[in-house]
Amino acid sequence: MNRTLIRHALTNLRPPAEATVAGWVRTVRHSKGGFSFITLNDGSCLATLQVVADAKLPNYEQEIAHLTTGSSVVARGTLVASQGKGQALDLQASEVCVLGRADADNYPIQPKHHTLEFLRTQAHLRPRTNTFGAVARVRNAVCAAIHEFFQQRGFLYIHTPIITASDCEGAGQLFRVTTLDVSAPPRGPDGAVDFAQDFFARSTYLTVSGQLEAETCACALGNVYTFGPTFRAENSNTPRHLAEFWMVEPEMAFCDLAGDADTAEAFLKHVFRAVLDRCAEDMKFFNDRIDDTVLDTLAHIADSEFQRVTYTEAVTLLEKAGRQWEFPMHWGRDLQTEHERFLTEETFRKPTIITDYPASIKPFYMRVNEPDAQGRRTVAAMDVLVPKIGEIIGGSQREERLDVLEARMAETRMQADDYRWYADLRRYGTVPHAGFGLGLERCVQFVTGMANIRDVIPYPRTPRSAEF
Repeated sequence: MNRTLIRHALTNLRPPAEATVAGWVRTVRHSKGGFSFITLNDGSCLATLQVVADAKLPNYEQEIAHLTTGSSVVARGTLVASQGKGQALDLQASEVCVLGRADADNYPIQPKHHTLEFLRTQAHLRPRTNTFGAVARVRNAVCAAIHEFFQQRGFLYIHTPIITASDCEGAGQLFRVTTLDVSAPPRGPDGAVDFAQDFFARSTYLTVSGQLEAETCACALGNVYTFGPTFRAENSNTPRHLAEFWMVEPEMAFCDLAGDADTAEAFLKHVFRAVLDRCAEDMKFFNDRIDDTVLDTLAHIADSEFQRVTYTEAVTLLEKAGRQWEFPMHWGRDLQTEHERFLTEETFRKPTIITDYPASIKPFYMRVNEPDAQGRRTVAAMDVLVPKIGEIIGGSQREERLDVLEARMAETRMQADDYRWYADLRRYGTVPHAGFGLGLERCVQFVTGMANIRDVIPYPRTPRSAEF
């Protein structure tokens, strides 16, 4: 079918112009004057195109006059200046072919307000609404900008495994992958499940991060990035958590923490500027309907020089703030969202990069710094904080010294034999290297102002919810 996208018809064609469009009926009005006015959307943009169908069309009485919301049609005709209000162009139809008629009595997406909670129960149909169509287009623009940023800078796009035997974060929130009969698994002499008889002959899981594998590629190829699905079996039902989400994780050889922070800052600015430039209509929709600060917030971040402070400096500022924190703060505790927002929104009034966190609250792979003046141990970690949500990127310089890495693994009770391949990078030509991770859904949620992360991924996976 040689069709014109409605986005192109509305922006690139000048009336009178012949066009063929196809899409789904948003509304339809049958006038007594012998015309039907069909509002059509094809997902290419937020806007709709009004198709004017004359009663003289051969299939008017049999098909067109019975069209309902949700039906799919192909319309051919001439683009003309609209005589009505609300649209600049109409398609004066010479032919309207009905492809699929919607069951009007049961079609759930009617031309009225639906709550986001209700639309989550209609995940297979909600992309037809304005809100979720706009989310999909912005998500696509974010993904394109992510690839564009790294490709322009010579990073190699690599694919890390989804099935893995390692727990990158050491948190134990893993989904097990097995072909064993869960009702009667084989057991060893000690009564424990014998995973030697499993498909991979060992315990395996869905990955929580591609970082460790990406490091191996960076230590051969230079700068790389991985962008794919990750999984956390965290029993959390908050508006910021998903069990399945997408992560972009760059790893850079011959790079320290300062270079890592520079790249993260440039990366966010590139992505946010791309969304503002390429999704103006959708972003205006979010600013008008969802959160009236998103345009100003993104523009401010794209144009700001990020503030950089150490964790110790940040804690001092929080302790002197004179606030009654929900989570009292002192050195050695992790920052909470209330602390992060205070720093970005009230203290510095700009995005902020916090560095050098206590070693006790960070994973084993982060590079250990020299003890500070008080003898406290920190690691070369960083979190990039933005207004409204707090942390959006987490990263670090990786520990490149074999003896220190092995000591940290023992300290955090990691099984050294399971990570021998990872330690090999330090045995054979070790180099300073660094990287970070950005959760795609958290990013899209921030960009659009959507309150719940379940609404920025087509099919959200959360505790006790995997219907579609």
